[in-house]
Amino acid sequence: MTTLTAPAPLSVLSEEEDLFRQTVREFAETTVRPHVEAMDEAAAMRPELIQACFELGLMGIEVPERFGGADGSIFLATLAIEELARVDASTAIYVDVHNTLVNNAILRWGTEEQQARYFPRMTTDLLGAFALSEPASGSDAFALETRAVQDGDDWRLTGRKFWITSGAEAGLFIVFANVDPSQGYKGITGFLVERDFEGFAIGKREKKLGIRASSTVELILENCHVPAANVLGPVGKGYKISIETLNEGRIGIGAQMIGVAQGALDAALQYVTEREQFGKPIAEFQGVQFQLAEMATQLEAARLMVYNAARLKDAGRPFTREAAMAKLFASEAANMITGQAVELFGGYGYSREYPVEKFYRDAKIGVIYEGTSNMQRQTIAKLMLKG
Repeated sequence: MTTLTAPAPLSVLSEEEDLFRQTVREFAETTVRPHVEAMDEAAAMRPELIQACFELGLMGIEVPERFGGADGSIFLATLAIEELARVDASTAIYVDVHNTLVNNAILRWGTEEQQARYFPRMTTDLLGAFALSEPASGSDAFALETRAVQDGDDWRLTGRKFWITSGAEAGLFIVFANVDPSQGYKGITGFLVERDFEGFAIGKREKKLGIRASSTVELILENCHVPAANVLGPVGKGYKISIETLNEGRIGIGAQMIGVAQGALDAALQYVTEREQFGKPIAEFQGVQFQLAEMATQLEAARLMVYNAARLKDAGRPFTREAAMAKLFASEAANMITGQAVELFGGYGYSREYPVEKFYRDAKIGVIYEGTSNMQRQTIAKLMLKG
C-alpha cells in the first residue's frame, strides 16, 4: 500500500515564507509603527518609508531576478501586504498596488523591452499606479471617456482619471484609454505613461475617511504624448488586461483587510485584559468572550479564503471566483471586526488616542475599491451560472 504524504495546511508556511513574514513584521513594527499616527494626522506618507519598502525588496516580489526582483509568488506578496496592514493600511497599499496591479500587468502583458526598461527602476525607486477609474465610470469602469488618438506612430491621450491610488508619488502610470469609441470596450487600450510626459499632470488630492496617508489623486491628460513603445499589450485589449489584472488585485485587497482586522483584534485583546469594570477585567465577562470568539472566527475564515486564492493563482489554477469571494468576505469581515473592536473599547474606541478608531476607518475602503461588494457578488454569481 502506497503511503501518501498529506498536503500542507493552507495556514502553515514554508521556511522561506515564515522567514519572509517575520522580516516584514519586524520592519512594520520597528520602522513603520512609530510614524503611523503622525502620517494619518498629516494625511501624508513619509517618502523614506516608501524607499525603505524598495530597499527591503517589497516592491518587486514577483519580478524576475534578472530585472532586480525577488522572483517570488503572489502568496509572498499577500504575506507582505497583510503584515504591513496589521500596522498601517496606508503603507500596505503602496506595496499592494505596485505589486499586484502595476508589476503584475507589465509581467503579463509588457514586452521584453518594456520589462527591461522599467523593472530595474520599479524594483529600486520608481513607484507605479493603476489608472482606470474616471469621474463618470466607477463600478462601470469601461464607460471610460479618456481618448487616445494616433499621432504618427505615437499616441495622444486626453481625459481625466479619478481615485488613483499612490498617484501623488508614482512615477509610472498604467493608463487606460479608448482608441475607438465606436468599438465600445474593444477600443480600450493600456498605455505606460511616465510622470514627466508632455501633457500629463496631477490634479487634486482627495481628503478621505481612512487610509489617509495613502495618496488618492486626479490625473489630467491634455493631449499627452505617449511613445508607440509604451503601448501595453495589443491595441484594443485593454479591457482584458485591466480585468485580469484586477482579478489578482482582489487577493491583495483581501490581504489588506485581514491585516487591518488582525491589528484591530490584537488591540482589542490587549485592552479587554487590562480594562477593569465591576472589579475584574472585562475579558472575564462571557458577553465579551463571545464577541472575541466571533471576531477571531471571522478573521480565520477570511484568512483561509485569501490564502487559498493566492495559492491557486501561484499553482496556475483558476482563481477568479475564489479571489472575488476572498475580497468580498475579507472586506466585510474586516468591517465587522473593526466595528466590534471599537465597541469593546467603549468610549475610548471613539477617540483618536486609541488605535481601533483608525483601523475602523481604514477598513471601510475594502468594500468599495477594486470592485464594490456588490460587484464581487455579481462576478461570483456569473461564474457559478456559467457552470
